[in-house]
Amino acid sequence: MHAQFIQAAIDEARKGLAAGGIPIGSVLVINGKIVGRGHNQRVQSGSAVLHAEMDCLENAGRLTARDYQQATIYSTLSPCDMCSGAILLYKIPTVVIGESQTFQGPEAHLRARGVELIQLNNTECIEMMRRFIVNNDTLWNEDIGE
Repeated sequence: MHAQFIQAAIDEARKGLAAGGIPIGSVLVINGKIVGRGHNQRVQSGSAVLHAEMDCLENAGRLTARDYQQATIYSTLSPCDMCSGAILLYKIPTVVIGESQTFQGPEAHLRARGVELIQLNNTECIEMMRRFIVNNDTLWNEDIGE
């Protein structure tokens, strides 16, 4: 079930990488349908906040509280503090994480607040981020606030 949606998030991450950005992608799914897609666009847009999950939520457009409460957000990488905050704000109940080996956001906090986290440990997600971090450590550190 998760394979097609994490693949869509991976496709988004590849788009970001191809455009000179950071390879993190996300999709928002409601009732088995992708309603939003996004990828990290901090570099491309000169933005301080357009992480993949934020771009995905923006591209999903204005939804009702009920829509968010029935949604699942997929991300190729563990959501950071900012993106986790948006997940909590909109009460998105489930987050499917491609990987959290190269970076781990506040997963314990999300769990403590009732969010279900599903870890896929996806090899493609892990390798894509490892390669990127090795080759772009300054940009990566900027993205995570280091």
